[in-house]
Amino acid sequence: MKTFFQFLKESTAVQQATRMGLQSDGHGGWYKDGEFVAKTEKGQLKFFNKRQRVGKQDPPQTDKEKNLSAPSQEPAPQQQEPAAEKPPMVPPEVEKTKGTLTVAFGRFNPPTTGHEKLLDTVAKSSDDGDYIIVPSRSQDKKKNPLDADTKVSIMRQMFPGHSERIVNDPANRTIFDVLKKAHMDGYAGVRIIGGGDRVKEFEKLSGDYNGKLYQFDNVEVRSAGDRDPDGDDVSGMSASKQRKAAAEGDFAAFRKGVPSSMNSKQARELYNTLRAAMQIKEGWSLWEIAPKFDWKNLRENYIQEKIYKVGQMVENVNTGLVGKIIRRGTNYLICVTEDKIMFKSWIKDVSEAVTNTNTPSGVPADQRLVGTDAFRKYVETMVPGSSWGRQFINKYRKK
Repeated sequence: MKTFFQFLKESTAVQQATRMGLQSDGHGGWYKDGEFVAKTEKGQLKFFNKRQRVGKQDPPQTDKEKNLSAPSQEPAPQQQEPAAEKPPMVPPEVEKTKGTLTVAFGRFNPPTTGHEKLLDTVAKSSDDGDYIIVPSRSQDKKKNPLDADTKVSIMRQMFPGHSERIVNDPANRTIFDVLKKAHMDGYAGVRIIGGGDRVKEFEKLSGDYNGKLYQFDNVEVRSAGDRDPDGDDVSGMSASKQRKAAAEGDFAAFRKGVPSSMNSKQARELYNTLRAAMQIKEGWSLWEIAPKFDWKNLRENYIQEKIYKVGQMVENVNTGLVGKIIRRGTNYLICVTEDKIMFKSWIKDVSEAVTNTNTPSGVPADQRLVGTDAFRKYVETMVPGSSWGRQFINKYRKK
């Protein structure tokens, strides 16, 4: 147990870092504008020079840096004016005219019998049936092959009892977007329902930003139950298993994960749609499609720095948050969004963000809305010969 003196010293380090505008990664590290600059050691703030390399031994500090490492107890010189502090994030004031909204935010890629259990739990946990199901907008060929419109269409067919509660809104890219909208709609509280393995993640994110991005009287997170990876029933079903079955061409295994509300013909159509979206081809590895079933190779590629390098943009597939990697842990990443929101993700829960492609979009996610000029320019970057796209039509023309 820490002594009272140790606690006071740590508080001093935190207070000093706060005054300097540093951001904590929750593990003793401190960052300035996304760059690692200091860490808490034995209750003191230790600074590092530009030669410091994350994940490797720290270089010797100069005398000047050693002096900076010790928290100063002397007041700042009178001639120095304090640095201007950034105004705190404050959500707009909204009259609370509604009670508690129950929410489920997830990938559903593809939707399965396991998700049916989640949706039923959300409905039962809601107050007077006031709940919504929000599929994320994430999409890539490996972990998130189905686009949002396709997912919603399938889910409404697969779960008819919840069809009116399944939301298809391009503005709901992250869990924060959902919570901010609930705040603006006048809800006094929110209740988030998620899998047992995601409760802590949702608790931290939703609680840390209550009063900053949104304002609720109460924010509650409940578990829809733990999953059994080895189970043959609903408790063991997951989207990862369905993607694995589709990649391996095993329709019999895939059919087990499709609810009885869909007949065999509809299940086959979903199976074919998923395989087409994944663009199944030779050379793909299981850890890329369903990392939870090939953790060893996922971690090996991570340790060898073949994936998820510092400075790369990634997306948390559970929350929809997109950020730049600023620190690589043993099996997790510390990332920062464009809005300076810091979040931690396990490597199994992230995928490369669209911004990592060689297509220069330059368009923020919240501007990629169909019908806008920003969206048109973004699409044109992927069209050869367009005004904003790649100019290589005559690259191989004989001269």
